[in-house]
Amino acid sequence: MSSISRTRLAAVAATTVLAALSLTACDDGTGTQDEGRATGTSPSATAASHSPAPSAVTDRSSSTDSTDSTGSTVGTGSSGAGSAGGTTTSAKRTSVAKAPSSSGKPVTCEGSTVRTVAAPLTRPVNHMLLTVTNTGSRSCYLYGYPAVRFGEAQAVPPVIEASQPQAVVTLAPGESGYASVNLSATDGSSANGYTAKTLTVYFQGRSGNESVGRSAHPSLPAQGTYVDDALKVTYWQQSMDDAVTW
Repeated sequence: MSSISRTRLAAVAATTVLAALSLTACDDGTGTQDEGRATGTSPSATAASHSPAPSAVTDRSSSTDSTDSTGSTVGTGSSGAGSAGGTTTSAKRTSVAKAPSSSGKPVTCEGSTVRTVAAPLTRPVNHMLLTVTNTGSRSCYLYGYPAVRFGEAQAVPPVIEASQPQAVVTLAPGESGYASVNLSATDGSSANGYTAKTLTVYFQGRSGNESVGRSAHPSLPAQGTYVDDALKVTYWQQSMDDAVTW
């Protein structure tokens, strides 16, 4: 074999060995191409690492201005906005939503929360019916009996004790309570009669010893209403039938 042929054969053998070594480097992860994949970062991975989780963004926007039941500002957690921070904020918001426990308590009926109407009755004669309707948003108690004042009278007429109901009259919004007024003696036997053109109704408090709130001023007939010393009233009643019994 000539020296030229031996030289070519050696070159081919060397080329084959280099190719094999190159393939081995690519397959075992030690080559240049694999090294770049292991240490580099793709654009999509970089964007994901700097973007906050969607749930964390939602928690911050919905709870930044929340306050707890004591009026202090509720925090939104750390700047990392992890799921634990969102859970804490949600629990504090729940306490704010609670309504005051006293918001639905009944009040005492008085002139500013009721409408009062005075209407003469044909039966029984010489009687008047007072109707009080709750115009407020809460139930109210009608304590005792109406303290009425006809014209410029100085004294409150007495109540018919036998008419006292077993329970305090309670009016839900829109409901009515009643009391009747015995205006004068049917046989004309009572003295000090006069014709009144105005009527004032005062409402009693729980103790029954004082008037509370505003008084009511229901209209009387144009010709006025005749009263005398027989004037007296019933306790407030839950039904009209009970009121006109007396």
